[in-house]
Amino acid sequence: MRPVPACVALMAAGFAQVSLAVEPFDIRDIRVEGLQRSDPGSVFAALPFRVGDAYNDDKGAAALRALFATGLFKDVRIELDGKVVVIIVDERSFIASVNFSGLKEFDKDTLAKALKDNGIAEGQPYDKAVIDRAEQEIKRQYLSRSLYGAEVVTTATPVGGNRVDITFNVTEGSVAKIGDIRILGTHAFSESTLLGLMDLTTGGWLTWYTKSDRYARTKLNADLEKIRSYYLNRGYLEFDITSSQVTISPDKQNIDISVTVSEGQPYVVAGVRLEGEFLGREADFRNRVVVRPGEAYRGDDVTATTRLFTDLYASYGYAFAKVESRPEIDRKTGQVVLVLQGAPGQRVNVRRVNIAGNSITRDEVIRREFRQFEGAWYDGNKIKLSRDRVERLGFFNEVTVETNEVPGSPDQVDLVITVTEKPTGSLQLSAGFSSADRLSLSASIRKENVFGSGNYLGFDINTSRSSRSLSVSTVDPYFTDDGVSRAIEVYYRTSKPINSRGDKFELATPGASIRFGVPFTEFDTVFFGVGGEETVIGTSEGLPLSYTKYVDTFGRYSWATPLTVGWAREERDNPVSPTRGQYKRINLDLSLIGDVRYARLNGQMQHFMAVPYFPKLTLGLNGEIGYGAGLGGLPYPTFKNFYGGGLGSVRAFEPNSLGDVDVTGVYNGGNKRLNLNAEMYFPVPGTGNDKSLRIFTFADAGNVWGDHAGTVTQQDRDRGRTGSLTDIRASAGFGLSWISPVGPLKMSYGTPLRSFSGDKIQRFQFQIGTAF
Repeated sequence: MRPVPACVALMAAGFAQVSLAVEPFDIRDIRVEGLQRSDPGSVFAALPFRVGDAYNDDKGAAALRALFATGLFKDVRIELDGKVVVIIVDERSFIASVNFSGLKEFDKDTLAKALKDNGIAEGQPYDKAVIDRAEQEIKRQYLSRSLYGAEVVTTATPVGGNRVDITFNVTEGSVAKIGDIRILGTHAFSESTLLGLMDLTTGGWLTWYTKSDRYARTKLNADLEKIRSYYLNRGYLEFDITSSQVTISPDKQNIDISVTVSEGQPYVVAGVRLEGEFLGREADFRNRVVVRPGEAYRGDDVTATTRLFTDLYASYGYAFAKVESRPEIDRKTGQVVLVLQGAPGQRVNVRRVNIAGNSITRDEVIRREFRQFEGAWYDGNKIKLSRDRVERLGFFNEVTVETNEVPGSPDQVDLVITVTEKPTGSLQLSAGFSSADRLSLSASIRKENVFGSGNYLGFDINTSRSSRSLSVSTVDPYFTDDGVSRAIEVYYRTSKPINSRGDKFELATPGASIRFGVPFTEFDTVFFGVGGEETVIGTSEGLPLSYTKYVDTFGRYSWATPLTVGWAREERDNPVSPTRGQYKRINLDLSLIGDVRYARLNGQMQHFMAVPYFPKLTLGLNGEIGYGAGLGGLPYPTFKNFYGGGLGSVRAFEPNSLGDVDVTGVYNGGNKRLNLNAEMYFPVPGTGNDKSLRIFTFADAGNVWGDHAGTVTQQDRDRGRTGSLTDIRASAGFGLSWISPVGPLKMSYGTPLRSFSGDKIQRFQFQIGTAF
C-alpha cells in the first residue's frame, strides 16, 4: 500500500488550520530515501524527533525547516506509512572540482582559498546562489585593480555521481589607466602642487612599476584627505571638498578624475584658551600646547595638542579623559581662538593585565616587557611603552592594548593585551653578486622565539671570494630578570687580503665569544663581553710581506682573548630605509691576554632628517672613526686592520683599496680610519611617495692610514700615503637605492674629487645589503 503523503497537510498546517491535519501518533520507525552521497546520520541529527516520540504537524514542519537548513538538499518531503515516518530527499549536486581559466592578474591558489572560505570547494554542495555571489566578488576584485572590462562566466559541468565541475572563465581585458586628474577651485595653491601630494597619478615612465595610474576609490579617498590636511595645516579652517567625480570612457580603458574644492579664507591663531578641569596643573598642560598664537591655524598641531593632553591625563591615572577642541572663528579679522575643553573623569588603577592571542609565546615573555603593573595607578605613558616593547620583540604581526572598565568598580580597569603571532623561524638559501666579491652564497636556519621562550638560535654560513664564515649563535634577551641579555657565538672565519698572490694563502680565525647587553634606557644599551680566538696563517706561498713579518714575530699560530665594551643608541624610524632619527655606537675591543695584544676602537654616528621646505627629500649624514694600537710593546696585528674604499666607505674607489700597499702589491688597509658620507634621497619620478625605491646624490670623504715610521718621501706624497689628513680621498656622484625582495640594493656611479697617483678607480659599484 502506497504511503499517504503528509507534506501537503504539513504545509497547510503552517499557514491555516484545516481539517486535513495529521492525527498525532507515536513513531514506530524512521526511514530515509533518496540519499546518494550524504551520511544518513546528518539527516537523523537534524530531525527534531526520534523513534518512540509523538509525531504531529508542528514537528513535521520543524523537520522540513531543519533539513532545508543543512544546505544538502534541493527538495525534502515527509510521507507517512502508517506509524513509519518516511523522509524523502533530493540531494544537491556536490562540487567535484573548482577550476579557473584566463587568470593573469590573480594567483589561482589565492582565489581558490578565498572561494573555499565561502563554501565553494571540492566536496561542498553545489548552490547556484553561492556561485553567483562568488562570480560578483571576483568581478569586484578586478575592479579594485582597475580592470573594469573584466567578465566572469561560470559553467557547471555534470561529471556523474551527482557531481559537477565548476569553472570560472575570466576575460580580464586591459587595465583602465588614469588619463587626467583635475583639481578645480584652487587659488591659494597651484594645481600642480596639490597633484604632487597625491599617490594617484597619470601615466608615466615608471607607472608600470608603481601602478599609481590605476584608479581605486580607497586611494582617491586617501589622496583627498592629504589635500584636506594640506589646507588645514596652512590656515584654511573652512576648506571643503565639494565634489569628486570619476568618469570612465565607453571602452572602459580611460579614467578621468575631477575634484572641486572650496578653499575659504586663511585664519591666524589669535590665542588658545583652556576650559574645564586640569587637575590644578594648568601650567603643565599649557606647556604641551603646540599651537602658537600669531601663526597660521594648523590642524595637525590641534590634533597633536589634544593627544598630548589626553596622554598627560592618562599619565596621572585618568584613563577615560576627554579633550575637545573648539575653534571660535572671526571671519572679519581672519582670526581664530582655539578653545580646549578638558574633562578628566575618574582616576583609576589597574586591577589585572590579561594576555590573549598567544598560542606559542609564553605569557612571561610578553609580561616581562610590561612597565604597567597590576595594582598600580593607570599610567598611559607606561602602557604605550609596554605596547612598543612587545612590538619590538618581532614575534607578532599586531599588538593592541584595550582598557576595559570593571563592572561595579568605576575606579578600576583591566588591561587586555592582544597579540597576533607570526612565524619566527626561517630557512634561507640565497645568492648574491657584488662588484667586489663576485658570486657569494649564504644559507641560514634561524629561530627567534625558540619554544616560545623568546630566545634566539641561529646557524649561518656565508661565502665570498675574500671572506667566508660559519657561525652558530644564541641570544637570551632576559638572561637576568632585569633584562640583561646574553649572546653566545661560535665561529670559523677565513679572509684573504685583496690582491694576494696565489689562491692558496688565507687567514683562518676559529673562535667563540660571549657578550652581555645591559639596557640603561629604552634607547640605550651597553655591551660587554669576552672571547677567545686563534689566528692561523696558511701556507707561505703567496704570503704578503706584512703577514710574513707577523709570522716572524708570532708564528703561524697565535691566540688572543679580546674583551668587548660597547654602547649603542637606536632612534631611527627604520633601520633598513631610515628617513628620520639618529643611530650612534661605540665599540672597544681589548686583547690583554694571549700572544696578540691590542686595542681597537670603532665609533659611528648617523643622522637622518627631512630637508627644510622639501618634506619628500631626506638628508642622511654618516661619520665613522676607527683606531687600533698594539699593547705591551707588541705590534698591532695586521689582520685587525681597517679597510676603505667602495660602498660603505669612499665610493668611486675600488673596495678595500685605500690605505697602505706593501711591496708585494697587497692592500693592507691601516690601523686608523676616517669615513664621512652625505646622501640626499629623492623619490623616483612617477613613484609617488614610495620610499622603497629612491635615487640619491652623495659626497664621500675619508681614508685609511697605517703607522708610518721614518722620513716621508716625495713618492709617498705623490701617492697620498704620508699618514696625515692630507691623504684624504673624496668623491661625489649619484645612485639608486631599492629595498628589493632579496635585500637592500644600492648602486652608485661616482667620480673622484680628490685622488692620488696609483689609486684604483671604480666608478660604478653596487652591493646588496649595505647601509651607507
